[in-house]
Amino acid sequence: MLLLWVSLVAASALAAAAPVTGGQRRRAAKAPNVVLVVSDSFDGRLTFHPESQVVKLPFINLMKAHGTSFLNAYTNSPICCPSRAAMWSGLFTHLTQSWNNFKGLDPNFTTWMDVMEKHGYRTQKFGKLDYTSGHHSISSPSNRVEAWTRDVAFLLRQEGRPMVNLIPSKTKVRVMEKDWKNTDRAVNWLRKEAINHTEPFVLYLGLNLPHPYPSPSSGENFGSSTFHTSLYWLERVSHDAIKLPKWPPLSEMHPVDYYSSYTKNCTGKFTEKEIRNIRAFYYAMCAETDAMLGEIILALRQLDLLQKTIVIYSSDHGELAMEHRQFYKMSMYEASAHVPLLMMGPGIRANLQVSDVVSLVDIYPTMLDIAGIPLPQNLSGYSLLPLASETFKNEHKFKNVHPPWILSEFHGCNVNASVYMLRSHQWKYIAYSDGTSVLPQLFDLSSDPDELTNIAVKFPEITLSLDQKLRSIVNYPEVSASVHKYNKEQFIKWKQTVGQNYSNVIANLRWHQDWLKEPNKYESAINQWLKTHTNAKTV
Repeated sequence: MLLLWVSLVAASALAAAAPVTGGQRRRAAKAPNVVLVVSDSFDGRLTFHPESQVVKLPFINLMKAHGTSFLNAYTNSPICCPSRAAMWSGLFTHLTQSWNNFKGLDPNFTTWMDVMEKHGYRTQKFGKLDYTSGHHSISSPSNRVEAWTRDVAFLLRQEGRPMVNLIPSKTKVRVMEKDWKNTDRAVNWLRKEAINHTEPFVLYLGLNLPHPYPSPSSGENFGSSTFHTSLYWLERVSHDAIKLPKWPPLSEMHPVDYYSSYTKNCTGKFTEKEIRNIRAFYYAMCAETDAMLGEIILALRQLDLLQKTIVIYSSDHGELAMEHRQFYKMSMYEASAHVPLLMMGPGIRANLQVSDVVSLVDIYPTMLDIAGIPLPQNLSGYSLLPLASETFKNEHKFKNVHPPWILSEFHGCNVNASVYMLRSHQWKYIAYSDGTSVLPQLFDLSSDPDELTNIAVKFPEITLSLDQKLRSIVNYPEVSASVHKYNKEQFIKWKQTVGQNYSNVIANLRWHQDWLKEPNKYESAINQWLKTHTNAKTV
């Protein structure tokens, strides 16, 4: 009943926040406030039909009704730090060189928030940032060592088997307490600080949910990811609507997919109940995320700020939730790479669904465009205002418009090759490494939305055309070689810091169960890898 009441209040509140019209360009002094809420691991397909029917998301639905939703929004790298580095810089991953969760933007890099502050905006940020370095890769070397050694010729489980954990309480609302505290901090800042100043403000809130929880336990499930929620949120899930994903036989999996599934500890047997529970618990965690977004929207309404504020919601990447025999992200499949992107507020069209492909690098120019700040020429992204707002449409008709493609890359752990994804029209083209040593993938999302049939060989002309387009955007064989060289150099430096007992250190990382069975075999594989000369240019 509480969630229903909040939804009704919010719906009536936003009735007064209809988008304004008019073609006059706002100047910075008259620019609207901006609130950007970015969650973690939120599957973008949940924000539109039919996936939206599986879980109640009242505030996301409210933003859809009163604003613009982008139906084909993508991450530029399906992992936390590189994705956020792209979002905060407006640059593709091969330009930021944020190769993994340990290597992000230079701390002195000028972000869109820095630029807005210089132009008179009052700025504040709370919660998860992770664009200079992933918080989870600093304290433990597992994530980066696994990323550096992905080219080594061995298979080691890097994750514990995914689990679920239920709080059997129908009253436990604040399950992810850290996120709720940051949401409270953001609301308090709006009430105490933002309301008392005449200059416009930009507020950022970063959430951990619906990212699975890390398991602190040891033993067989050491390092496992836990989908954790309470009955309160689980009741928001329509269990009958949960779709069980189809899995090809292990022998028919793409070799990179098999590596990912193995390192994520998902090649074993899973019962239908296990899979259904993981997906249900994940959806419940999405419902809790939606409620935090709702707290921000309600606070803006209560403070009479909603009509003066553009609210944007997105995520750094999605969550596979056992699609393609995997959980987590680190994949170019839709569940992992497709993100939510919704905007509402003054000048933003209501109940508009945009089918154009867009990505997180577009947030940087969009934020500056909202503020009336001239856009730099070197950005990888494009402002989304021409797609979302009649107010700005005429002013942009002679400017560069968003191209009909997006680029996503991945160079981190759980995948044994650099991956590049070009999405254009109905096509998704995925190239690996140097483009020849690993077979590419091609999917027609209009006829195969679940991405079960690789048609790269069946349609060689389309495959070649998309590969040529991809190479015109990024020299991906050269980038792959550069990442390979970086990984080897970083591993050597790390190995020197831990001395001769590096094998003992590795044996205590997340893959310890496999390593301890045959340590000599794996040490030999690493030594052989280190002997291989890499002759790569620095990108």
